[in-house]
Amino acid sequence: MEFLNDAFMQRALLAALLIGITAPAVGVYLVQRRQALMGDGIGHVAMTGVGLGFLMSANPVWMATLVAVVGSVVMELIRAYGKTRGDMALALLFYGGMAGGVMLINLSDTGSNANLTSYLFGSLTTVSPEDITAIGILAGFVVLVTVGLRRQLFAVSQDEEFARVTGLPVRALNLLIAVTAAVTVTVAMRVVGLLLVSALMVVPVAAAQSLSRSFRTTFALAVLIGVTVTLSGTVTTYYVDAPPGATIVLYAIAVFILLTLLATPLAKRRARAAEAATKACDAKVPATRRPTDDVKV
Repeated sequence: MEFLNDAFMQRALLAALLIGITAPAVGVYLVQRRQALMGDGIGHVAMTGVGLGFLMSANPVWMATLVAVVGSVVMELIRAYGKTRGDMALALLFYGGMAGGVMLINLSDTGSNANLTSYLFGSLTTVSPEDITAIGILAGFVVLVTVGLRRQLFAVSQDEEFARVTGLPVRALNLLIAVTAAVTVTVAMRVVGLLLVSALMVVPVAAAQSLSRSFRTTFALAVLIGVTVTLSGTVTTYYVDAPPGATIVLYAIAVFILLTLLATPLAKRRARAAEAATKACDAKVPATRRPTDDVKV
């Protein structure tokens, strides 16, 4: 446990814990809405915020949060109102965000390609006390939204028309999901990296869904998997010279494969039990005559 003696590892583990909670908590709604790649798009846009942070000598995390929130709102509006040209507009937004971030960070006096790499793929040694403060505040917002409004967000993610009929503010909730996803991306970029954060939002949820049938259990299991892989990956990179983001995502994929293999025989057993129950029920119900039985050909 000597890694706990290093201050940078203490900060990295705290950041990893918060990321392990927030990323799957938001991802469960994105997967339900079939927007699994939304985090990847927001990560591209957040690069502009990182570049602006270095250019203006401001905290890149807060600046990336601001730009990512604006970008996520634009993405949601394009999704809601965009028609034939919606995909083209999103593509321009994603690629423009990435290109703008690269350009701005190279125009700044304090930015460099090394800084860019740490934000793209994560870096344990660069998590500062100021970053921990920002990550803690943003993670608190994400947990408050995803847990406090879980019923409303689930209803909107499951069926927008039904949610609208019940009187829920569907447009506002959709925008809230998009904003929460943007905040989660900026929370995770210091450890996982902008290019890999989407995987941490999706893979733990997919792994949890292979075992669970209910939303509540899926949510809890996805968060548990997220915390396990982020902490394990962070500790691994202390002893092995490997990028933290890639290590964490590979651990998540390994857990997904393992749970899928375990869930396959369980699913077959459930299917056989359901089939047996159906046959037993049919055997107890007397056969009824069909109208065509009296028809002579």
